[in-house]
Amino acid sequence: MMPRLLLAILAICAVIALPINTARAQALSADLSDHLIAINTAFTGTGLTLFGSTDGDGDVAVVVEGPRADLMLRKKEKIAGIWTNGESARFVDAPTFYYAAATREPSQFLREAPRSLYRIGVNNLPLDIQDVDHENVAEFRTAFIADRANAGLYNRQVGNVTFIGSRLFRSDIYFPANVPTGTYAVKVMLIRGGEVIAQTDTPLTIRKVGTSARIFNFAHDYSAVFGLMAVVCAAAIGWFAAFVFRKN
Repeated sequence: MMPRLLLAILAICAVIALPINTARAQALSADLSDHLIAINTAFTGTGLTLFGSTDGDGDVAVVVEGPRADLMLRKKEKIAGIWTNGESARFVDAPTFYYAAATREPSQFLREAPRSLYRIGVNNLPLDIQDVDHENVAEFRTAFIADRANAGLYNRQVGNVTFIGSRLFRSDIYFPANVPTGTYAVKVMLIRGGEVIAQTDTPLTIRKVGTSARIFNFAHDYSAVFGLMAVVCAAAIGWFAAFVFRKN
């Protein structure tokens, strides 16, 4: 944690030290305290700091989206006292992780159209919902966002971007232990007069390392062999447990 904090402090100091004419030439600049999150067997979640500067007044909004995938959501139904899977919906090319933050409530400084265009706030996140009746789309959308939020993968309430002085800003972003791996899109926007006047992107990669990475890669590259090994191991453990209890 300390190395990341030191990097953030050094970067902010570098921004402060920029010549005035250079700072004015760029309306918005931003960076992350780290561009790589390494997941190993001891990973329990981590936080990153996004920091940056503007050339003057305005609001700042941040949107972080994880790699996209087709995600399923099934509705549970109770039939004769037994919970079973009911109707399901498929969310096509949905972000596996979503985070939004701003200096204040986005509706206070940005019109609805650009909020939707830049996907600022989970209510403005477009979701392609298929394989479900039209009258149930809204219900499934609400349930999907709630499910992702409960897992720590979506934030329903817009997070905070805090100004340090008149030009420097920061925002703390948390990634839970179950965060998906892949390439993330981190977008930072400067808003003035109800319009986005500048945008900058900064890269972020989350990947598995060490033993967990080797197991993950083996399971995906040799899924049939991995499945067979899992069955053999389960059978061996069951046989060993039966043998021990029989002796006792």
